[in-house]
Amino acid sequence: MTTITNTSPDSSSDSITFPNSNGTAPLNQPPQPQPQPHSQSENSIPEPPQQTLPPLSTVIASLHTRIHLFLSESHPPDSLLAAVQRQTRTSLDVFATALSQYPLAQLSLSYNGGKDCLVLLVLFLASLHPHPPPEEGGLVSIPAIYALPPDPFPDVEEFVKSSAREYYLSIIKYTTDPPRTTLRSSFEDYLALNPAVKAIFVGTRRTDPHGAKLTHFDRTDRGWPDFVRIHPVIDWHYAEIWSFIRHLGFEYCSLYDQGYTSLGGTTDTYPNPILRVDGSEEGDTRFRPAYELTEDLEERLGRN
Repeated sequence: MTTITNTSPDSSSDSITFPNSNGTAPLNQPPQPQPQPHSQSENSIPEPPQQTLPPLSTVIASLHTRIHLFLSESHPPDSLLAAVQRQTRTSLDVFATALSQYPLAQLSLSYNGGKDCLVLLVLFLASLHPHPPPEEGGLVSIPAIYALPPDPFPDVEEFVKSSAREYYLSIIKYTTDPPRTTLRSSFEDYLALNPAVKAIFVGTRRTDPHGAKLTHFDRTDRGWPDFVRIHPVIDWHYAEIWSFIRHLGFEYCSLYDQGYTSLGGTTDTYPNPILRVDGSEEGDTRFRPAYELTEDLEERLGRN
């Protein structure tokens, strides 16, 4: 059972953890299948029964194999998949550089269940191969921060939980609700809770707000908590992100199949009008899936 537990009575920070059989829930405990209780506490979220998961080291090895099999494929040099292969190699180089500069204990990642963060996550895990099991000093989970709007989509919340379980993410969750809680204050609190973290992988791309001048490694701006933002997918194009996800068969948030191309909160995010199906009647509007969009600058047309 996944529980969401407030860190303090007045805090907007929640820790997504996987309880032990004795009811405790340390952040570094890998997910384990748990029997469903007969009743749920007020702050717990019921989930379907889970199957036994492979260890994190096995997940890392599997992703490494999938990624490198893809890189070994032959595609025409001017094709979309060849471009994705080039982007993948560049991102893997960024991860390799980060891992040479920082011990794992100093690294974390920002994860919100979106398409860009998904690509970031699987490439990071693939970069960790070979990785020893916990009894030989390997990680039992991947630390992550999840900053969400005050009105998140249930579909996004569910995908974050399922992918956190699948990829062994140990997530601390913050609800941003300005001016009380902002993205800046969320990272301040996260780093206060995790003082060893010196660099955080972020899934920002060049066409995102404030992404135009970013590089692969950028220290935070003045007035922000001090850490290095690492942007392995900064130069990926929208179509390349989707080509990677679909060609390699990764599961993604179900909202993307409903025409959403950029995910925010329920009050400022709508299906992309570019993807509206011609002839849809009022009250029964249908949209094509997000991966059918091709232009970078049209990605956020469904956001206010």
